Amino acid sequence: MTENSDIFKEDLRWICEADLPWEKLRNSTILVTGGTGLIGMTMISALIHAGRERGLGLSICAIVRDTAKAGRVLGSLVSAPELTLLTGTMEKLPSLPEKIDYWIHGACPTASAFMNEHPVEVIRTSVEGTAGLLEEAKKRDTKGFVFLSSMEAFGEVNTEELLDEGALGKVDLRRTRSCYPESKRMCEMLCTAYAAEYGLPAMSIRLAQTFGPGVDYNDRRVFAMMTRNAIDGKDIVLATKGTSRHPYLYTAQAVTAILTVLLKGAAGETYNAANPATYCSIYEMGEMVSREVAGGKIAVRVDESGDASRYPAPSFLNMDITKIQLLGWEPEHDLPWMYKRLEKYLRSLA
Repeated sequence: MTENSDIFKEDLRWICEADLPWEKLRNSTILVTGGTGLIGMTMISALIHAGRERGLGLSICAIVRDTAKAGRVLGSLVSAPELTLLTGTMEKLPSLPEKIDYWIHGACPTASAFMNEHPVEVIRTSVEGTAGLLEEAKKRDTKGFVFLSSMEAFGEVNTEELLDEGALGKVDLRRTRSCYPESKRMCEMLCTAYAAEYGLPAMSIRLAQTFGPGVDYNDRRVFAMMTRNAIDGKDIVLATKGTSRHPYLYTAQAVTAILTVLLKGAAGETYNAANPATYCSIYEMGEMVSREVAGGKIAVRVDESGDASRYPAPSFLNMDITKIQLLGWEPEHDLPWMYKRLEKYLRSLA
């Protein structure tokens, strides 16, 4: 159970001690969507922890599709007095409280297989859900709204130059998998539009791929596969050549980045959040995991027999984080540190 993990508890303490304007949250109600996802679960846990440690009097509402899954993911926190679970979907929002001060919108499918098999659902969940939440936020005295976007919104970029928030590449609309990055772009645009037309303090944060404690042992994403294979002594087998290069982000640091934008960001703006020290190719990352986590006992191989179109097109996403740094946020540590913490966490689940 995540809540019993020493690594996870350390992360919650670190978030609570972050240099943030916590007083802005005093006696606030915060809505979190995607509460059973990795970032959403960590955010809810961190807000409950910080609320108690700092005496902030927080109330947290979480929209979830499956209350049983919420119970498995959140453990005993599912019955915390500060937390209210609202059962519903992004397409059909549940009835929301009249008072919601801050909105953290992270609900979206993240598995490539689902994106390829259910592209319509990905688009509807993202675009209809975001539009619906913004409409609800417009009706209330909203102090901050943050949409959790993705580095995939950059699209296909063929340069390793630093990419600020406006440096977008192409998205091939003939590829089914493009439903995800194109939806993220539209949701960012909706936040910008609501800020411009209605004065809503809506912002977007474009996150690098994020991982850390809370990842399911059987998660199919590449970082989980690599860690699991290192633990099990199995070779890392990539479904592509692994030439894409981009940075990563540790889960707890993603949470502080989101809170930084929520509490200090400017309406209508988008902010990159990544750790430049982790920038590498997927193949290089596999080699690092083999060397640093598995002690060189496993190899990295490429299986080119699969359908590469099921994955994002090869790209270079060297994200420039200057804009969020100006708000006072900084990433910490490097990729081996992140993987060793994930390894320790996953071993605790065995």
